[in-house]
Amino acid sequence: MDNIVKINNSKCEVCYACVRACPVKAIVVEANEEYPKIINKKCIGCGDCIEVCSPLAIDYYNAKDQVKAIFNNESKVVAIVDPSISGEFDDITDYRKFVEMIRELGFDYVNEVSFGVDLLAKKYKEHVEANKGKFFITSNCPAITTYVEKFHPELINNMVPMVTPMVVTAKVVRKKYGDDIKVVYIGPCIMHKSEAERFDGDGKIDAVLTFVELRELFEDHNIDERNVSYSEFDTPIGYYGSLFPISRAFKEIAGFDDDLLTTDVLTVDGGSKALDAVKTFRKSINKIQHHFNLYYCNGCLMGPGTSPNGDAIYRRSLVTSYARKRLKDFDIATWKKHLQEYDDLDLSRVFVNDDQRLLQPDKDRIVEVLKLIRKGDSDRNVGCGACGYDSCYDFASAVALGTAKTDMCIQFSLNNKKEYIKTLRKTNEKLSQTQQALRDSELLAREEQQKSEESLETTSAVLQELSAGVLVVDRKLKIVQSNKKFVSLIGEDAAEINEVIPGLVGADLKSFLPYQVYNLFSFVLEKDTPIHNRDIHFNDSLYNVSIFTIKRNKIVGGVIRDLTEPEVRKEEVINRVTEAIDKNFELVQKIGFLLGEGAAESEKVLNSVIKAYKSDKKK
Repeated sequence: MDNIVKINNSKCEVCYACVRACPVKAIVVEANEEYPKIINKKCIGCGDCIEVCSPLAIDYYNAKDQVKAIFNNESKVVAIVDPSISGEFDDITDYRKFVEMIRELGFDYVNEVSFGVDLLAKKYKEHVEANKGKFFITSNCPAITTYVEKFHPELINNMVPMVTPMVVTAKVVRKKYGDDIKVVYIGPCIMHKSEAERFDGDGKIDAVLTFVELRELFEDHNIDERNVSYSEFDTPIGYYGSLFPISRAFKEIAGFDDDLLTTDVLTVDGGSKALDAVKTFRKSINKIQHHFNLYYCNGCLMGPGTSPNGDAIYRRSLVTSYARKRLKDFDIATWKKHLQEYDDLDLSRVFVNDDQRLLQPDKDRIVEVLKLIRKGDSDRNVGCGACGYDSCYDFASAVALGTAKTDMCIQFSLNNKKEYIKTLRKTNEKLSQTQQALRDSELLAREEQQKSEESLETTSAVLQELSAGVLVVDRKLKIVQSNKKFVSLIGEDAAEINEVIPGLVGADLKSFLPYQVYNLFSFVLEKDTPIHNRDIHFNDSLYNVSIFTIKRNKIVGGVIRDLTEPEVRKEEVINRVTEAIDKNFELVQKIGFLLGEGAAESEKVLNSVIKAYKSDKKK
């Protein structure tokens, strides 16, 4: 199964906790991506990412629908249950209750994996004794075996070449009930979902349910211990295999020496400690000379498929208490008989070299990243580990490979944050200064606007009192402004409109003035040439019109005077008489100047003639 664990981006808060928690760096943050993603081929199914994801954005494949589909099949269905179930269901008072609750879901048989543990432990002892001088790593934990296959494939030959208790039990029940049954494993480990797909034949597992999924099925079917009777596991029953969830129990089940001074089996459990033990085995097994019994979780009590926030010590006490009750009246003779009956099962397996180790990037590129995060050419062993990598050098290598981002380094992010705060403060200071300047400018603008409005009001008031008609029009010959005198000049219709729209603002000039008048306005707009004192007849009156540019080709103004009005007529007569006198006087001056110049020229000619005549006379 390639996608046991998946990330829901809609819930992800991009905190990178999963990236830091992943022991094999199967969760990466690519340079141009916002959300982390899981590299499924590197995942070992340990579930650490699920445990640390506070927004619950990471989950594993849920097999409930798969199991429901199996129930609809005509085949008999067998549940094989991991013995750690006794540590999970502390809310159920008697194990016989949860056996019956499992049957109520639709299972025809319920067998415990503890017998498979006993059978496997016997085979382990035989294999180790047959290969004296060679040291092995147990293969009961699928997270550990997958880790070896992907990241230390050189140790494959040191793995005990046997299947897990889950697969052993599948072989047992198929031998007992027949090959046409369906087998569903119920346990604490999510990596068993992937492991189940690697086996076929008598070791086939049709579906894997975690304890969390089992609880959900109980809720879906309203199954509660108050509504069921007692029921025992189907035979064969395990002996000390009931203690398998406790990590160090397996070597005792197999019959290995458990004395600290004489034992040749070391048990290591718990996340990074178990993975470090694999590395130690690779480096120093010739000196250590012990077999390694390894489990990624704290035994099988705290697997990622168990209910969250469990207490390992408390669960261990429940397992031992359950085993103690079971072993009190245990039928050892029948157990031995069953061991002999299933002794012929083939429990061997083959591991696959699936090397997922990445090649190291160019060292110069690593050095560039180290400088970027202000670490210099860092020692390979230096680092705070907050990014999830063992050292700054390893982190820089991941960044250089494109599987991590620099802002995952907390110190780098803090330094950037400090610089950002400094820049922000400076920006705020400049912004404050700019705001003050804007306030001052706004105040000045308001004062200028107020003055302008006052000036406009004064000008408008003066304009309204002028004895001549004044108007301003735009490029479309729409009136922008006019005074009362203009309104009175053009007639009663305009006066009525003026009462509704003061100043006739927006009115079309063509509606009030004849062609010969508004055509003059068009001419000035187009040619930008003013017209002064043009006399025009309309409405049985004589008007004097002057038109001038206010804004070139956009706005022009006009002054219209009714020459028939007494005041205007008297003023105009005086102006025109004065203008005529001025022109005549100017003409007389020009004539006098011309006459004067002519007389002077005549005098010169006559003088020259007289002078020439006198000269000839003397001669």
